[in-house]
Amino acid sequence: MLRLLKWLAYLIIALAVIVVVGSFLLPAQAVVSRSMEIAAPSEKIFAIVGDARRFNEFSPWADLDPNIKYTFEGPETGIGQKMVWTSDNPNVGNGSQTIFEYTPPTHVASELDFDGMKAIAQWDLTLTTGGTLATWGFKAPLDGIAARWFGLLFDRWVGADYEKGLTKLKSVAEKP
Repeated sequence: MLRLLKWLAYLIIALAVIVVVGSFLLPAQAVVSRSMEIAAPSEKIFAIVGDARRFNEFSPWADLDPNIKYTFEGPETGIGQKMVWTSDNPNVGNGSQTIFEYTPPTHVASELDFDGMKAIAQWDLTLTTGGTLATWGFKAPLDGIAARWFGLLFDRWVGADYEKGLTKLKSVAEKP
């Protein structure tokens, strides 16, 4: 019996070392990016993604809570435009998005705050022969051991939503 307890103790210690040391080998930032070619000029797409008031036109999360409440602060467009949302739906939650980089018609970046968790979302629009390549990206710092392990799942969690949002954006932007 003592031998079994010793073996279990060694196993637990070994697993703890693997988890702790392994976390330092994992990325310190979660990065998710999805792209889609859209048959529309970048100016038309930028007018949609660069204006927080138009977020629900392509948002993959808009349908999750029909009772979500939005408020807007700052300028009509550009740096400082801020969207704040509140929702009782845990899949939507509460948060804000504030534009801090704004370069029409190719780039816009926003700081996201999900109840204290900070992240960056950005759009990059590149001219192609068929229209515009729209790339939606997400970056979030991963502080701590557990966060770095959970960071391995961000692409799976956020990537599918970004693909859905890009499909909605394509539909909106390609309308005449």
